[in-house]
Amino acid sequence: MKKTISFLVASFAIALMSVPAFAEEASVELGEKLFNNPGLGASQNAINCNTCHPNGEGMENAGGKANLVATINRCIVGPLKGEALNEETVAMQSLKMYIQSLGKK
Repeated sequence: MKKTISFLVASFAIALMSVPAFAEEASVELGEKLFNNPGLGASQNAINCNTCHPNGEGMENAGGKANLVATINRCIVGPLKGEALNEETVAMQSLKMYIQSLGKK
């Protein structure tokens, strides 16, 4: 179990390095890349947020929800089988920004 968790954390870190996730500031662009990156989930799980929500379709009102962080983490932990993100991380802030931007299109 400990090896699996270490592997998942390492896989997540590698996946995030493939996008500018270690950027100093959150951005809509980074959020979109993470939304489309299977690195948010388990390494053997090739799905991403876009798998269930193509191009953010149907999420136009999600950005206004008070529990947006919990909703994002529920998807990451559930269908994506990944690790929940801390609300303060650049990754979570970027995902929130991207989802909030969907309501403005």
